[in-house]
Amino acid sequence: MPNADPRVALPVGERQYHIGLGPGELADYILLPGDPDRTARIAARFDSIELERRNREFASATGTYRGQRVSVLSTGIGTDNVEIAVAEILAIVERPTFIRVGSCGALQPYIEPGDLIISSGAVRLETTTSFFVHDGYPAVADYEATIALVEAAFRLGHRAHVGITATAPGFYAAQGRPIPQLPIRYPDLAEELARQRVLNFEMEASALLILAGLARCRAGVVCAVYAQRVAGTFLTGEAKERAEAACVETGLEALSVLAEIDRQKSAAGVDRWRPSIWQTA
Repeated sequence: MPNADPRVALPVGERQYHIGLGPGELADYILLPGDPDRTARIAARFDSIELERRNREFASATGTYRGQRVSVLSTGIGTDNVEIAVAEILAIVERPTFIRVGSCGALQPYIEPGDLIISSGAVRLETTTSFFVHDGYPAVADYEATIALVEAAFRLGHRAHVGITATAPGFYAAQGRPIPQLPIRYPDLAEELARQRVLNFEMEASALLILAGLARCRAGVVCAVYAQRVAGTFLTGEAKERAEAACVETGLEALSVLAEIDRQKSAAGVDRWRPSIWQTA
């Protein structure tokens, strides 16, 4: 049937225009990397794969991991792409759980390259979310997703930090990086945010957290530190690959933790998880 709202210019049918997926092709538990090439590396960790697809920057795979049906879908770079991905996922999955697995630049001197940063919330430097909410509306991670990521990093032995992330609408001027050929308005942006105890810069978290929260879905964010902005260092080669692997396996482990949390909530007959449920399970 044609879409009932003429403002939504989508083709006839249920398959979504950008992600190329229809109902039933994504699991309820979804990893969201930015890089489409990362999707295949994540899917290689699945126990089995039932579907793989790619359209534009949106590469996806669905399968099982430790007996739980899971999916991975790349968003590409930026909050505008996250808006597309999340909107189309919500059209075909009733109540998805999202974990973003990405990369970032650290703003605090004690955070080392290769560490993980789990976002408790995000500074909305981008404008995509302003088309959904008031400019003072906070981008906050779901507490169950945050707990699951902290537990996952601990289980796997990965050094992780928890705190506020800044989501920028670009990589260079929007993160205070100088560009020799161009003027930038806020050359001290990184230092200013660091004074406000912001842990890192990345480019997608706030959109995911806002949109998931509005849809009453869970979302969490974990990023591997590729750049140390204070020291001016950047991971390359095998060190970068190890950091990505740590981030990915933490995201997958967090989905397993969330699935267990859901089973325990169901058994207890409650809709909100609390520590005592886990302790008595």
